[in-house]
Amino acid sequence: MTDTEQILELYNKMYNAMIDKDRAALESVHDDSFMLIHMTGMRQPKEVYINSIMDGTLNYYSAKHEDMQVEINGDSAVLVGKSRVTAAVFGGGKHTWRLQLRFRLVKKNGEWRFALASASTY
Repeated sequence: MTDTEQILELYNKMYNAMIDKDRAALESVHDDSFMLIHMTGMRQPKEVYINSIMDGTLNYYSAKHEDMQVEINGDSAVLVGKSRVTAAVFGGGKHTWRLQLRFRLVKKNGEWRFALASASTY
């Protein structure tokens, strides 16, 4: 499997884990240094982000992936994924958003992991 294929698979695995509230899978796809920057500018480090999914602060129901662009430079990469995501977050109602996540990835010991994500709409 190419690096690009591995990264695209990681993106799918991440969304499935978010929907299924699969802590082990979420832990495995995110580097320990991971930080999510929400559309509001709020920053969540890995553990806070995963706990927010587990406790229902962030509820994901479905994701339909529309576009994924990958650029690789050695052991780092950038993935921009555009997906229609149905979610209920921070106590709000269930809605479908056109969510764009821009990821910085790192490759350690032959495995790609998400290190940084920045959320916006498209």
